[in-house]
Amino acid sequence: MTPEQNKRFKRWQMRTILATMIGYALFYFVRKNFSLAMPGLEADLGISKVSLGIFLTLNGIIYGVSRFVNGILADRMNARWYMAIGLALCALANFAFGFGEDISTWITGEETGDRFTNTMILFMGVMWVVNGLLQGSGFPPCARLLTHWIPPKELATKMSLWNTSHSIGAGLVVILCGYIMGHLGQNLAADPEAVARIAGNLGIESSDPEGMATVMSFAAHSGAWRWCFWVPSAIAFAGAIGLVVFLRDTPTSVGLPELEGTEVDNGSAQGTADRKGAEYKAFLMKHVFRNPLIWTLGAANFFVYVVRFSVLDWGPSLLSQSKGVSMAHAGWLVAMFEIAGILGMLFAGWATDRWLKGRAHRTCVFCMAGAALFVFLFWRLPSESPIWLLSATLCAAGFCIYGPQALIGIAAANQATKKAAATANGLTGLFGYASTLVSGVGLGFVAQHYGWNWAYVGILGMALIGMAIFLLMWSARADGYATESGDR
Repeated sequence: MTPEQNKRFKRWQMRTILATMIGYALFYFVRKNFSLAMPGLEADLGISKVSLGIFLTLNGIIYGVSRFVNGILADRMNARWYMAIGLALCALANFAFGFGEDISTWITGEETGDRFTNTMILFMGVMWVVNGLLQGSGFPPCARLLTHWIPPKELATKMSLWNTSHSIGAGLVVILCGYIMGHLGQNLAADPEAVARIAGNLGIESSDPEGMATVMSFAAHSGAWRWCFWVPSAIAFAGAIGLVVFLRDTPTSVGLPELEGTEVDNGSAQGTADRKGAEYKAFLMKHVFRNPLIWTLGAANFFVYVVRFSVLDWGPSLLSQSKGVSMAHAGWLVAMFEIAGILGMLFAGWATDRWLKGRAHRTCVFCMAGAALFVFLFWRLPSESPIWLLSATLCAAGFCIYGPQALIGIAAANQATKKAAATANGLTGLFGYASTLVSGVGLGFVAQHYGWNWAYVGILGMALIGMAIFLLMWSARADGYATESGDR
């Protein structure tokens, strides 16, 4: 590149990183809002922990399949429009979910009863599955964009910076929805029937003073869970418009040369044909579907996500019921878990480039060992421990687990090369979100029937297995570009 082209490229590179960071954070606004709404859904609608776990599991599995399919499609399409349209549709699905109770009344003509309840759960379940299906349009176009705008030698550091979007989005929506659950909704605390209904939904006896205090707090903000879907969806829809304005697909789309080794012109008919031909399909088979390193990363991703989602999805319930933390503090603790994850991702990316010569899989071994250690320490802390100690231990676990969460995507992109980065990330993502079989309905079932101690044992075991899988690829190369050159 000429000096002028290089200057323009750097500006567009930074613009792409920032726009995709904000855009992907907003995908979390319309996905992880469900976690803070869960206690309200249980109190107002009587949905059990197991049923809520099923919602999480179905959403996660569908999202994983969608991310895989969208990974294949995103390598062939304009990532700018792909991501923006996907985010807008996710916002609409969330908006409809918030109206689930009203739509069920309209369909059945009833406000109570088994028919109304079954219709409501079915409609809301379908909307959340649809949201999971649409969520798959978030990360794959980002993987495509970033590998076209960031050279491989800088990818671990800069993509780790980008990966903070996960934690920023999840942390901000937890704080936002925590505020909504504590300040919005209808005050029904003076209505004995409403109070009795909420107590029944939560399984709390009127003779339990502490339990009834919880009931009254929910009664004072009845229906607040709806706004946990409406407000984030409005913000996400505005963000989708912003993506169209600020993103461009590849360097060639703004008159700049591609990075070395990337010959695809997304705007040309030839570029499109190249990605549909037999040669490209053979490339995908070799570098993704028959690449044992991609499958190993996918298997490890399953266990990383079990640990991560166990805290992120069940955090408010886990903290309040196993450690006696108030709902107000629980929301902030989960947010701090995410903030610590940001620091962990940045450090893991920097350490990978600085000390391990781009071998992200080696960094993941150390991260998973740390995650296991701090999960164990958090579990063994007594419930009367000071809040700062609980917070410090949980944050340390977040610092460790978010390193692998970010680095797996980087490692998969490097092993599959630019040509198949989105496809490889789609495959590893499929494993990651299949983990909701364990972290969703599995953890909900264990917690409800066997208690939180056994849930902690399960989380600890998943962290150790993940570490062992990363060890299997300790001697692997940092990337697959050397083998790609042999294909030409």
